[in-house]
Amino acid sequence: MPGDEAFPQSPRSPRSPRPPQAPAHTPPAPHAPPAPRPPSDPLPALDRAERFIWLTARVLEQRRFAFHFLGGDADPVDTALGSYLNPDGGYGHALDPDLRGPLSQPLHTAHALRVLDGLGRCAGQRIERLCRHLTGVSTPDGALPVVFPAPQDYPTAPYHPVHDNPAGELLTTGPVVGLLHRNRVWHAWLFRATDFCWDRVENVHRTHPYEVQSAVAFLDGVPDRARAAAAADRLGRLVREQRLVVLDPRRRADFPPAPGYAPGEQLFPHDFARRPESLARGWFTDEEMRRSLDFLAAAQQADGGWPVRREAWAPGSSLERRPIATLEALLTLRAYGRLPARVSRPGHVPPR
Repeated sequence: MPGDEAFPQSPRSPRSPRPPQAPAHTPPAPHAPPAPRPPSDPLPALDRAERFIWLTARVLEQRRFAFHFLGGDADPVDTALGSYLNPDGGYGHALDPDLRGPLSQPLHTAHALRVLDGLGRCAGQRIERLCRHLTGVSTPDGALPVVFPAPQDYPTAPYHPVHDNPAGELLTTGPVVGLLHRNRVWHAWLFRATDFCWDRVENVHRTHPYEVQSAVAFLDGVPDRARAAAAADRLGRLVREQRLVVLDPRRRADFPPAPGYAPGEQLFPHDFARRPESLARGWFTDEEMRRSLDFLAAAQQADGGWPVRREAWAPGSSLERRPIATLEALLTLRAYGRLPARVSRPGHVPPR
């Protein structure tokens, strides 16, 4: 889902103390997981997450972690992402773990753009080809479906059913349009897609949490900031009125999951306001956000990773999703000053 990237931060802080290194003639392997410590001397949260990433994550998430938190370069992340790129300019191969198989799909596009945005590389010929691909797979109203039908079926999550004539959805179109605008990309495809998003966001009456996340991703990137602020204010009131957000984690039972969501699949203030500069941050009081971030920090599990609250529908998808959720949690906590500011050297970042 939208909002899993971080902007470049301040220089990397020193790493926490490690056990003594091996003798010089037997150097440790590159990127070796931190050595376990006894329960009486627990690793800090970031180090426990690092070990979890090296043990469980795909190459892409490993390299993203190294970029965002260990001073790694952007090129290895870009190379790993390139393995998901198809000749049609779109992305496939289960880049988003909910859609299996090689085919290019809009959800994969949104995921790829979040990765590229985090690198400051959401520009150039690659994005031009991607926009041409989006033009070819758009619905008649200029938007993107959640899943584009194809001659050969591949497994998809049950909450993403495949339809013969799928409608355009804000769920997929909003994040793509928002990220392209945010990086000052201009392409003919954006005109109708932007109008579609404005219409959906400004006229929504009944919605669900993930659609709200996509609306926020659109509003945080679109150029018309006054119009975006007005739309966000209305959307925030709707979110609170329809009880789509758990305002107090101690009272989760008072905020049941939305229809069709899995038990426990609830969203919190930090899920909407991933960064303090997001328009969604204004929906919540300082106390509500503090409780939400406290809950997020405490959700780190014994193995160092964060849980996935959505339905577990396939072993591969579930295994691949947890490192992504862990990166999202770390990036959000760091954005709010809850983690050391270890960062990469991202180079030039397009104006926001």
